[in-house]
Amino acid sequence: SSATWVALARIAGLCNRAVFLAEQSNVPILKRDVAGDASEAALLKCIELCCGSVGGMRDKYHKMSEIPFNSTNKYQLSIHKNATPGETKHLLVMKGAPERILDRCSTIMMQGKEQPMDDEMKDAFQNAYVELGGLGERVLGICHFSLPDDQFAEGFAFDT
Repeated sequence: SSATWVALARIAGLCNRAVFLAEQSNVPILKRDVAGDASEAALLKCIELCCGSVGGMRDKYHKMSEIPFNSTNKYQLSIHKNATPGETKHLLVMKGAPERILDRCSTIMMQGKEQPMDDEMKDAFQNAYVELGGLGERVLGICHFSLPDDQFAEGFAFDT
């Protein structure tokens, strides 16, 4: 229920192309068949279990544009219409190789607040994902960015 967890869950649900296959509403979430790769399927099931309907979340945050994951970029990015009162009209969400995400970030969310990310934090982040990767763990970087309304007004045509 923390603001940081809510942000993480929103990114994991929106920046994700995995979907549950049809006719499985009576099947427990962890046993449902999914169309999508293993990482995205795991994120879909996790967010569905802890936060409720990912489909409902995707309906609320209509996808306006997307750059699908590819092995050159090593990230996936999507832009969504933001229905959350008090926030900008468009939300960019991104996930991928930790180093690709870290290179594009200047802030970090800690305890629900975004704050500038200094070199010490970047080094700690990099050391953590290298260590986890060395242990055979799958590590993903995630981020979000509220696109400024003065540059991306209602009806802006995004081009990928």
